[in-house]
Amino acid sequence: MPHSSDSSDSSFSRSPPPGKQDSSDDVRRVQRREKNRIAAQKSRQRQTQKADTLHLESEDLEKQNAALRKEIKQLTEELKYFTSVLNSHEPLCSVLAASTPSPPEVVYSAHAFHQPHVSSPRFQP
Repeated sequence: MPHSSDSSDSSFSRSPPPGKQDSSDDVRRVQRREKNRIAAQKSRQRQTQKADTLHLESEDLEKQNAALRKEIKQLTEELKYFTSVLNSHEPLCSVLAASTPSPPEVVYSAHAFHQPHVSSPRFQP
């Protein structure tokens, strides 16, 4: 902001002489621009790093996706195989032929579901 040459202006008496004010403004402007340049450079570096990280993550996800698709294909083929084995076995199965129309009873032994109790010294009263 330019200062008036009016002697009644109190801010004029506290300001440095016009030549010094211009040079100090120039110095501050140069410092501010340098600081801004460095900040912009750091920002661009962070942005590049973030893009690189996202690119690597994308490549990893593509690999995982391909592996999962391959697994799905293998499991689908396995399902087809076992379905055909089951379908070819059903007409020959004596267990299915001897079964009654009621749902089959499944007998479980008592120890089939028994899991020993494991006590931890921390939880004992």
